[in-house]
Amino acid sequence: MTEMTDTAPGWLSPNELEAARARMPILYVDAVPVRVDDTGTVTHVGLLLRIGADGTVSRALVSGRVLLHERVRDALIRHLEKDLGPVALPRVPTSPQPFTIAEYFPTPGVTPYHDPRQHAVSLAYVVPVAGDCRPRQDALDLVWFTPEEAASPLVQQEMEGGHGTLLKQALAHVGRLS
Repeated sequence: MTEMTDTAPGWLSPNELEAARARMPILYVDAVPVRVDDTGTVTHVGLLLRIGADGTVSRALVSGRVLLHERVRDALIRHLEKDLGPVALPRVPTSPQPFTIAEYFPTPGVTPYHDPRQHAVSLAYVVPVAGDCRPRQDALDLVWFTPEEAASPLVQQEMEGGHGTLLKQALAHVGRLS
């Protein structure tokens, strides 16, 4: 037996993650980054441009796992900073409340949300960001859309796994979907 030093508590090895995904739902957070005006009205929605493992290009929300012993708020901030950069300045409340809970299934059609890797439960948030956003990690670009553009069929067809549905729910939640 070899000794392993845990340098990143809460992270699973790829094999451990695959085994966990096969046996239980995994907790995620989804964040819809928005720009707001002085009255708090959403004026723009930020969507990431990503390349999938299969080489397809799609638009996506900020999304990621919650780690063991990590508060949901901390996971939100970590994923926002990871995808939007360290000076995005997300305004996450002390006690954030999701606008919905999305259940992703590996079987298409069970819900509008699909993740072929796993059954995942995601707490979804609308998060105003005030700083300079520069995509990082596996994101190619970040584009700001007006709510009308984001809800358009053209943008919606570029989103996979139910993120388009989640985006429309977020826009309805903030009163910007007509």
